[in-house]
Amino acid sequence: MTPILYDFWRSSAAYRVRIVLNLKQVAYHSVAVDLAKGAQHAADFLARNPQGLVPALDIGTTVLTQSLAIIDYLDATHKAVPMVSSDPVARSHVLAQALVIAADIHPIDNLRVLNRLTDQFGADQDARDAWYAHWITTGLTALEAMTADVPGPFLGGDAPNLADVCLVPQLYNARRFAVPLKAYPRLLRADAAAVDRPEIAAAHPDRVKPAA
Repeated sequence: MTPILYDFWRSSAAYRVRIVLNLKQVAYHSVAVDLAKGAQHAADFLARNPQGLVPALDIGTTVLTQSLAIIDYLDATHKAVPMVSSDPVARSHVLAQALVIAADIHPIDNLRVLNRLTDQFGADQDARDAWYAHWITTGLTALEAMTADVPGPFLGGDAPNLADVCLVPQLYNARRFAVPLKAYPRLLRADAAAVDRPEIAAAHPDRVKPAA
């Protein structure tokens, strides 16, 4: 069975999985879940993923959820372009770098959190944008320092790894919200190298956005 990716074009978590599927040359079928219209709360989707989040990857025998867990499965089953090192120390460093984004920036800047700031605490758009920029800046400042000595061009050195896979969608989001990025030359160099790869470029939200 060809895997089915339940996807939303602008979701950074789904963007990560699209990148890895492309890098590993895994054919898949995409099914759009329109988060803006609340499709993630529909009963049929909740039956696949009780969290009501994308991405979800149906591999026939089961449905996998959570982007990093899906990527871990893809890394275990498709060895080309490994996402983490086999060396335990190097692996730990890569996971730490990726988690700066996937665990510390992304969850508290997600759409449902931003909406909660408005619905429960009355935050206006300026306050939401300031919240968003604060947590991106905090995380990227740390990640820039953590990767300063990593040989390039990617955060993974000669080839993109899990940290790059998380970085590219996060910088896409930062640019959407006009967050200044000049303070992160190492991260910008890795991002530029990554988006120059055809497999990564093909996963860009503008390339997968459904026709209006």
